[in-house]
Amino acid sequence: MYIPRNLTKTVLFIVSAVILLFAAPASAAVNPVSGETALLDSYHRNSVRLMTSSFGIPLYLESFEKGDRVHVDVYGIFNNRFSTVANVLKIPANWCDIVSLHPNVKACTYGGQPGAGLLTFYIGSKNYQSPENARQVVYHYRHVAQTTRYLDILLNAEEGPFGTNNHKMRFEALPLDGGKTFVHVSYEYSDSAAIRLAGKAYFATLGKGKAGFTVTGTDKNGKPVYVGGPRGALERNAVRYYFAIQSFLSPLRYQETKRFSMRISQWYDLTSRYKKQLIEQNKKEYIASKTIEHKNQLMLQSRIALTPSP
Repeated sequence: MYIPRNLTKTVLFIVSAVILLFAAPASAAVNPVSGETALLDSYHRNSVRLMTSSFGIPLYLESFEKGDRVHVDVYGIFNNRFSTVANVLKIPANWCDIVSLHPNVKACTYGGQPGAGLLTFYIGSKNYQSPENARQVVYHYRHVAQTTRYLDILLNAEEGPFGTNNHKMRFEALPLDGGKTFVHVSYEYSDSAAIRLAGKAYFATLGKGKAGFTVTGTDKNGKPVYVGGPRGALERNAVRYYFAIQSFLSPLRYQETKRFSMRISQWYDLTSRYKKQLIEQNKKEYIASKTIEHKNQLMLQSRIALTPSP
């Protein structure tokens, strides 16, 4: 059988694109009352797991693969008031500054109207890469629902690269006692036969050592064995984005000029607790790359602001 010489490069690119295309359940709540009730039920159902989590913080994660879909749910508690979380995350521009903390997101730009708009993610390698050399993925942003006790935000891309579709990300939140907030972030996408084949090839070779957080068993030495493959990839990225939201919120009480440097430093420190799953750069490399990429993002956004409307 003839195998193209660039197969390895193609497989790596396909898998990298897919695991970064994050999503939420298809049944995004349109009724704030039912959405709040369901999220409150999730909090009570997972409260013990949150307090006894292997993460060492109130954070619980579960995932599954079914047919052509891969799904991850992350539940956690922020030490921020619900009003602060809601006021920050209902602004599309803030999501660009959040997701660009991820090493593979080289930049993000936004446009559209309040409550609805478009977010363009520039996805590339973990090391520095200019946005011109990154792959663009466009998401529709929708502020689905908000009350004094519930927030629901949805990002979705109907079509993704290489035959993938129905990419979604959903964020929900509700207030807890003590000025804290319970949050739920879920990711989901549909793949294709080609993607599944490429994924199997990658995770059986170059990606063999990459692990998620779900323990699937123990090895001969009694050490935990973690889930791999697409589930493991989505778990890793779910936690990266969770910490990105947390890192964006934390420095809000400081001067705006200091916030970016504080966010990238805190994001790295949070992820460095889980070296096996999340660390692929040292802190100096990460901060250097993100500092330049942030400047690129600001330049891209300024060009959009200067472009006249049709």
